[in-house]
Amino acid sequence: MARVLVTGAGSGLGFGAARELVEDGHTVVGHVRSLDRADDLRAVLGDRGSILAAELADDEQVRALAEKVRSAGGVDAVIHNAGVIDGRDLLPVNVVAPYVLTALVPAERVVFLSSGMHRGGHPRLDGLDWSGERRTATYSDTKLMVTALAAALPRYRPGVFSNAVDPGWVPTRMGGAHAPDDLELGHRTQVWLAEGEDPATRTSAYWHHQRPQRPHPAALDEAFQDRLVDALAQHTGLSLR
Repeated sequence: MARVLVTGAGSGLGFGAARELVEDGHTVVGHVRSLDRADDLRAVLGDRGSILAAELADDEQVRALAEKVRSAGGVDAVIHNAGVIDGRDLLPVNVVAPYVLTALVPAERVVFLSSGMHRGGHPRLDGLDWSGERRTATYSDTKLMVTALAAALPRYRPGVFSNAVDPGWVPTRMGGAHAPDDLELGHRTQVWLAEGEDPATRTSAYWHHQRPQRPHPAALDEAFQDRLVDALAQHTGLSLR
């Protein structure tokens, strides 16, 4: 059985993924923003997992989270589910934190939560404030970046299966109560890829409801991928190699 780190596991898609993984017999390391909001997750995990708190907009807390995961024995898979839809924390939470955790927490299977909105993103890196002191990117921009990061990772770490998932517009706190897509289907693809039991998951692609899709062309552009990784490496001081 696998040991899986799920970020943003306190609610929504992350909570659903954590619950399904435990039901399938796996062990979950559930990340939450605050332990005060972890009662539901604690009840679901029982003795099949642990809970770690960190504010992903805070670089020191992200690195401390990575160290706790590593010191506890590491993981087989990571689901980078946590994210924000607006504000100055877009780059720190949606892009920098997944990069730092990827750099510091080795895993055979890595799943990045993307969005169909990534197709409206712009493949530009000049002038971005990775620290979040100023808002310099849109939600769509950040989802294009993590989709590109997912596609780039197997080149930097051969043997790693790295995938990006569009969960659809689902009724979460971020998506809103009237979102039209299916919440269960939204997290099922993440779980399926993190488990890695189906031979079809032993690849690196962009997915929607367990079907591969064609992402924005820039996400597959190796020159853009390399510029993105270089920019993140320079900002964080961490390499993927």
